[in-house]
Amino acid sequence: MKNRSYIRDGRAPIPRREITSKIMSVIRAKNTKPEIRLRRALRKNRFGPFKINYRALPGRPDIFFPKEKLAIFVNGCYWHRCPYCKPKPPKTHKLFWGNKFKNNTCRDKLKARALRELGYGTITVWECQLYKNERRVIKRIQEHLLQRVCA
Repeated sequence: MKNRSYIRDGRAPIPRREITSKIMSVIRAKNTKPEIRLRRALRKNRFGPFKINYRALPGRPDIFFPKEKLAIFVNGCYWHRCPYCKPKPPKTHKLFWGNKFKNNTCRDKLKARALRELGYGTITVWECQLYKNERRVIKRIQEHLLQRVCA
């Protein structure tokens, strides 16, 4: 296998091990496995219509139901610091990652608040909850959708 050089943008510290760099380079911002799984489950349960990564709203929700004005964010446990499974932080570059995670969680709160101020409902679906009990997540979304229609 060839040695591959990675283009660095200077935002993250240089990893100590090459394998770490390779792993980090394939992490996606959208169309992640949890997002795809939730969308598939919503379609299977005949939810819809919904939009994905809707740019017209603050925070660009992962899934958006326009009629019901409901925005859903599918958060990865590691990057958004899940309150349920409480993932361990990295052992190296602690200051950088501490600030990174703090900024992520702060941004998540600001996005949800901005949407609520505009009259939209928001739901955060955590990766671990989706994998642990997909049916419960679908039921929660269904309840929110019904609330939004009846309101």
